Amino acid sequence: MPKQFSYYLDRVSKYAGYMAAVLVVFLSLLVAYDAGMRYLFSTGSLILQEVEWHLFDTIFLLGLAYALKHDKHVRVDIFFERYSQDIRAIVQILSMLLLVVPFTLLFISDTFDMVKQSIFQHEVTQDSGKIALWFIKSVLLGALILLLIQAVSEILKAYHRLERKILLLKTFVGVAFVAALIYVAWFNRMAFWFDPVFLMFGLALFLLLAGFQVSFVFAGVALFFALITDEVGLGVLEMLPYRTYGIMTNVTLMAVPLFIFMGLILEKSKMAENLLSSMGKLFGSVRGGLAISVVLVGAILAASTGIVGASVVMMSLIALPLMLKHNYSPALASGSIAASGTLGQLIPPSIVLIVLGDQMHLSVGDLFKAAVVPGLLLIILYIVYILILTFLNKEAAPAIVSDEPYAKVVKEAFKAIIPPLLLIGAVLGSIFAGIASPTESAAIGVLGAMGLALFNKAFNFELVRYAAIETVKLTAMIFMILIGATAFSLVFNELGGVDMALQFFAQDLGEKWTFILIAMLVIFLLGFFIDFIEIAFVVVPILVPIVASFHIDPIWFAILIAMNLQASFLTPPFGFALFYLKGTAGDKVSTADIYRGVIPFIGLQLLALLIIVLFPELIYLFGK
Repeated sequence: MPKQFSYYLDRVSKYAGYMAAVLVVFLSLLVAYDAGMRYLFSTGSLILQEVEWHLFDTIFLLGLAYALKHDKHVRVDIFFERYSQDIRAIVQILSMLLLVVPFTLLFISDTFDMVKQSIFQHEVTQDSGKIALWFIKSVLLGALILLLIQAVSEILKAYHRLERKILLLKTFVGVAFVAALIYVAWFNRMAFWFDPVFLMFGLALFLLLAGFQVSFVFAGVALFFALITDEVGLGVLEMLPYRTYGIMTNVTLMAVPLFIFMGLILEKSKMAENLLSSMGKLFGSVRGGLAISVVLVGAILAASTGIVGASVVMMSLIALPLMLKHNYSPALASGSIAASGTLGQLIPPSIVLIVLGDQMHLSVGDLFKAAVVPGLLLIILYIVYILILTFLNKEAAPAIVSDEPYAKVVKEAFKAIIPPLLLIGAVLGSIFAGIASPTESAAIGVLGAMGLALFNKAFNFELVRYAAIETVKLTAMIFMILIGATAFSLVFNELGGVDMALQFFAQDLGEKWTFILIAMLVIFLLGFFIDFIEIAFVVVPILVPIVASFHIDPIWFAILIAMNLQASFLTPPFGFALFYLKGTAGDKVSTADIYRGVIPFIGLQLLALLIIVLFPELIYLFGK
């Protein structure tokens, strides 16, 4: 009976997700049409722009429950994947009961008040469209109700999977005992043994490592500390619906789902296969040529898709077997694939840069320009390292002898390279020239990606369906983390966390370079344990006022953060690129080989970071 009931609950989220997927395609076409009409015929419409951001909001809001249904809300699974089925089920039940359900209920209550106020005040948009704002605010309310329904479904499904029900009873007894202790301490107003700011971070880190979903950890921890600290109280979270609405009205973030959609179309368009095949033949006669090809293809994929997981998986499937077949060192093969696949974190159009631009209140176009030289620097360092390594150790990556005429190889390589380069030029060139915004360029990029898929005879309904549905899941995951991080920061700020950090760096230390060193070190170390999204949404806002107090160039500092965050994808034990690579490669390479392979590339990333620290003017070679 619980399983059957959860099936019907799942269907609600499924159809909401499908509706959001349709809207992804419609949004892409609408933004591209609006941009074309504005720049070609000077007939852009403010009403269309209002419709666009309403569609964007609806996409990620309807996707929240759909992403939960597919367990797409990211978790640190280094321990979680080792749990038994019963322990995983208990973690899921606790996550829903202790984190999602209480937070969502409070969020629904506060959002209902916001919607009611909007209706009574007859709120409409300020531009010519005069669209009623209560409608989109009601979509937020509906999305939270869907999320609550899906949380109930997840509880029922996890309970059904649980073989030893007695474990759940024991867990509830333990949780009840801890809750009773906390209540007694709160009732008697016992003093905290540690500052609540440190306790917030400590509890969040513990829950993350235990395998709870990232977004719900931040949301649940915020609610917990709002409850138990008298100086905060639940009133502080009444601002959350308004903060969330602020996220919903941020048109810069609209570029996120569009760039993801573009990248996913390219992922399935056979572009990577053609590139790797052609580039492998082009450089195969050089020792380490296949590894160099992987770096160059990784750079092209980074500039066209920007999706780390897709790049690493594609190159693991295509290039790794070929490299091992030609007696490449497993460590070099693994390291070059993992490192090249993460270039999308830095090379525009990077989702990291869009998020940093939003969190640091900077122009995304300026960040894209500033990231070009650091990206090229990394590519050069990777290639130089491979050439030096293969010169010193000829067995690490032997040359490949081919009977195919080299002129034919060059011709095929150009045929494979030119289409994606044209797409990259159109997307980034329009942003750098100031012709189009990142959102408009992303929409044009979607059309270009569809054109490339047609060129490669890979375009069909299934490709669009897959890309749109995955876009909904990934976008919802990112924005749910942003909502959770917003709740976390509301409570964190109320506890005086930002003031504490500002006083420590600006007054106690009082030295700019010490702050930069500590900030980079903290971000680097956090990257060993948590993903770039959590760092960008939780840690970066704390650093922004300190950067301003020291009069540090925010563009330069953002690029340092982006370069540092890129390393987080490679650092053991929680580097996501390592998981993607090992998951795809299976037994072809060992975990030890992967770790040995990525360590030199992590060193190269830190060297590139040091170069940009010492020579900050390099980031402005393509203009300010």
